[in-house]
Amino acid sequence: MLLSFQVRPFILLIALAVWPAAASARSSGCGAPVAPGERVVDVRHEGKSRPVHLYVPAGYDPARPTPLLLNLHGSGGTGKDQFALSGLASAADQHGVLVASPDAGIAAREGFLWNVPGVPTVAGTIPGPEAPDDTAYLVAVTDAVAAALCVDKSRLYATGLSGGGRMASWLACARADRFAAIAPVVGLRAGRARADETSLVDETSCRPSRPVAVLAFAGARDRTNPNAGGEGLRWGYSMDRAMQRWAQLNGCAMPAPTAWIDARRYRQHYTGCADGGSVEARIDAEGGHNWTVADTGAMLGFLLAHRLPEQAD
Repeated sequence: MLLSFQVRPFILLIALAVWPAAASARSSGCGAPVAPGERVVDVRHEGKSRPVHLYVPAGYDPARPTPLLLNLHGSGGTGKDQFALSGLASAADQHGVLVASPDAGIAAREGFLWNVPGVPTVAGTIPGPEAPDDTAYLVAVTDAVAAALCVDKSRLYATGLSGGGRMASWLACARADRFAAIAPVVGLRAGRARADETSLVDETSCRPSRPVAVLAFAGARDRTNPNAGGEGLRWGYSMDRAMQRWAQLNGCAMPAPTAWIDARRYRQHYTGCADGGSVEARIDAEGGHNWTVADTGAMLGFLLAHRLPEQAD
């Protein structure tokens, strides 16, 4: 019974002789048969092994390419904690999505911090050249999962909480060739803040190779990453500026009128975006700096509506 496995980038460390069913599945599909549920996947990068909390949804079919969502923890957290906090298992089962929740590369007390290039962590320092390359690592995670399971590489997505949302935003900037859409939670960015005026976006720091669909979740009462900005280089410009910049990058025409979803949540979005580009925010008027401002069903519905164009690698 396949209860757990380990992977390295491009190498699946499973002895097919031990599990002949895996070899049979390889001949008829693109991945090995794996039981639904949680397991720990070990991805080695830059000479170190780093754990990834992986969830295989109910109904996973090794003969059918399955979308993969990176679920990135907040500053000081872990992938295991983020998977539990996000409650994505039910939505993943419903939508048929693999969920990978890795640990960031910079150790911080009992958890980890993400290396967003050129951006200070919550510790107040900008990671130096010796810091782990989390951008390359997260790409390696997608490669490793795809080496073990049947992954639809045109439907790779990223979400994340707070610092994880900032990292997901950076993936859209730096690896638009890999990720079809992102859904940051209390963490949307569109590149670094300008050093000379942190209320403005440094437009040179985020120039994706193609339009990337963006859905952001935020709380109007967030005091850690305030919607109005104002937290220096780490969180300088406002969420509105981030939205405006993504609308510009995605070739959107204009903002649509704000519409209330229910008594406490409203939606902002842009219209007339280029193919593959969409920019939307859902804001909880009473929400703070936490995952509860997110609607995981709406998140996965949005993400799964987007895929990479055929010519993308």
